[in-house]
Amino acid sequence: MPAKKCMDAFYQRLDLFEKLKRMKILLIDDDDLIRDSLTVFFKGEGIHLTAVETAERGLEEIKKNNYDIIIVDYRLPGMDGVEFFKHIAKTHRNVFKIIITAYKDQRIVSEAGKIGIQGFIEKPFSSRTIEHALLWLVEQH
Repeated sequence: MPAKKCMDAFYQRLDLFEKLKRMKILLIDDDDLIRDSLTVFFKGEGIHLTAVETAERGLEEIKKNNYDIIIVDYRLPGMDGVEFFKHIAKTHRNVFKIIITAYKDQRIVSEAGKIGIQGFIEKPFSSRTIEHALLWLVEQH
């Protein structure tokens, strides 16, 4: 990668993290490894992240706190990620909504578009994948 392109990417990443430091992120995923890894990653960057394991706990959490970004796994025990976003569609219109899925089919994409989900992260993913999804969202809005 040429030096200028590398430096541009570095400054873009710094800018993203500065913006994210002013935001609150809610992560809903039943996988302990994903919750723990992303918690360590974001907190290491000085970014506020709350992680819970079910959509029902996520609904409780958003009653207590306001979030700017909500990242939800599609497959969860009980209520799935799309159902979670349907529950909050009218009350949390200005929240960035991202769904994590290993099962990205046309039905999910269509349903997600109807309820305002702005981003998809496909499993398996890395912290870099999350960064790119968040960077895209922040730049678009």
